[in-house]
Amino acid sequence: MPNFIMICGPQAVGKMTVGQELAKLTGYKLFYNHMTIEMLRLIFDYDKNVFWKMNTKIRNLIFEEFSKSNEKGIIFTGCFDFGNELEQDKAEVERWVKPFKDVFVIELEADLEERLRRNKTENRLEHKASKRDLEWSERDLLNSIHKHKLNSDPGQGEMLFENYLKINNTNISAEEVAKMIKNKFNL
Repeated sequence: MPNFIMICGPQAVGKMTVGQELAKLTGYKLFYNHMTIEMLRLIFDYDKNVFWKMNTKIRNLIFEEFSKSNEKGIIFTGCFDFGNELEQDKAEVERWVKPFKDVFVIELEADLEERLRRNKTENRLEHKASKRDLEWSERDLLNSIHKHKLNSDPGQGEMLFENYLKINNTNISAEEVAKMIKNKFNL
């Protein structure tokens, strides 16, 4: 039975890039949130309920089938709301991880200035077509600060998740963060 790793944090914190490095170190498969978002945005309007309904269904199906595989594990990256949507997001994650062997949650945080810089990186724009509209992407990143609480309060993450690690990766490379995760959880 495979393991499940969730890397969460706000936009442009480096979730996918850390996930890419962690996948290299562990042999786990990487499933970053924009893999479904970019596909579905070609068919449905991003702000419509049907978009989010289909996104949820596809992710649930992927996790369900992956949990039955002989793979070592899966790394999923995405946002997690530690504020108003906490109960909804926690319930969704609990559905995803129920059939997996071990579950590890890594929360990344970085300074806003660094996130705004990372929002324009080549790797991000290569893998996330919707972020290529830099004006929209930056506005969305800044607006989300007022709408969502995408980083936890001190001690909050440990109360929510059993195998949890929070890393401020403002000045740490993705490779180093991946090594920290691998070593912390003996992956």
